Amino acid sequence: MNSELCFQTATELTRRIRAREVSVTEVIQAHLAQIERVNPKVNAIVTLTAERALDEARAKDAALARGEAGGPLFGLPVAHKDLVPTRGIRTTFGSPIYRDHVPDQDALLVERLRAAGAITIGKTNTPEFGAGSQTFNEVFGRTLNPYDPTKTCGGSSGGAAVALACGMLPIADGSDTGGSLRNPASFCNVVGLRGAVGRVPAWPTDNAWALLHVPGPMARTVADVALMLSAMAGPDRRAPNAIAEPGDRFRAPLGRDFKGVRIAWSRDLGGLPIDHRVTKVLDAQRATFAALGCQVEDGQPDFAEARQVFQVQRALNFATRYGPLLERHRDKIKDTVIWNIEEGQKLTAREIGEADQQRTRLYQRVREFMERREFLLLPAAQVPPFEVTQPYITEINGVRLPTYIDWMRVCSDITVTGLPAISVPAGFTDDGLPVGLQIVGRHQDEWGVLQLAHAFEQATGFHRRRPALAG
Repeated sequence: MNSELCFQTATELTRRIRAREVSVTEVIQAHLAQIERVNPKVNAIVTLTAERALDEARAKDAALARGEAGGPLFGLPVAHKDLVPTRGIRTTFGSPIYRDHVPDQDALLVERLRAAGAITIGKTNTPEFGAGSQTFNEVFGRTLNPYDPTKTCGGSSGGAAVALACGMLPIADGSDTGGSLRNPASFCNVVGLRGAVGRVPAWPTDNAWALLHVPGPMARTVADVALMLSAMAGPDRRAPNAIAEPGDRFRAPLGRDFKGVRIAWSRDLGGLPIDHRVTKVLDAQRATFAALGCQVEDGQPDFAEARQVFQVQRALNFATRYGPLLERHRDKIKDTVIWNIEEGQKLTAREIGEADQQRTRLYQRVREFMERREFLLLPAAQVPPFEVTQPYITEINGVRLPTYIDWMRVCSDITVTGLPAISVPAGFTDDGLPVGLQIVGRHQDEWGVLQLAHAFEQATGFHRRRPALAG
């Protein structure tokens, strides 16, 4: 019974709590029991705050008895990515340098989720400083894919994705620079939304005008992602690039008629190497969109400059943020992070300026393309989950990849457009590994992306397939 409670949707759990069909304490106890049973098999949640969560649950039950049930996430357990500052709760950033670090303030997204009624039960695993789409670090070790524990769960929001897939959480926050919400969602058969920059404002941050990194929601269904987004989105004076639109609009019904809507279908984003197993799974789903009434046509914008833009701007961010750490703690930083920092330190003013210009040209090309098609559909990852002992992919279909992040270009190329994108479960390989479909929408149109993803999810039902080890 408790296991079934753990696999109910967030929307259903909040309804049942408000209707007094189940108490908040029962919900928290069920999820803590699932964590105790399953987490040792996958290593998704790395810091647990069980007693604190139970105290909050009892307080919420008392408030409910008084007729006080504030917030759209009332009573739901949540764990925060271990890159996110949490007041009084260890936050390591996956780095030995911060092994015992305990922040004295909450991140803005933690404030908002708590204000919406969610209860923090811990932190989820992430690679060191969130670098790379494979979740392992020297502090907590590897997080394993629940559909095949010999494989990676992806990253960098890997712990969050695994916790969701295993019923340890109904909702989880993550973040995305080059695919860190979309890739683990694809690898773990859950949903991850990268919104437009500023849709979920970031604070605290040392770069308030950052244009690559965004926080965002993850869940097992699109409706639950939309519910979580409704609590995370909205303006804040501490975040100068925050979108002014309030988040509550994302609590509206997701249903929509897609008859006649034009969609661009891209198997490889114009020539990127895509593993044949991924292509096979996604090709089978093209007909689903035709059945929904969409006009599906092959094509994609010209992404010729996207790789250079991403590599330059990512390296610049690493050099700015982690350069001082490299000077003091080189022996405690993994080689790929060192490489990314040093690449940023080599950049010239001309290279940085040219990347900004290239990004502007890219945005305008993509905008013109998307004015004629409402959505762009493509893989959410170029490969299925790979061996967990392999740090990153170096070759796809015989094509050698030059850096540790080039295997994620289907995500990072989309990042530099600034457009909202979601990964939604789209099927399984012949050996049972999840594959996600990426849906990209027009500028700041997360609502449209959520609607199409919801329609696809309802038409296919892939999200209902659970990993066997989770029960």
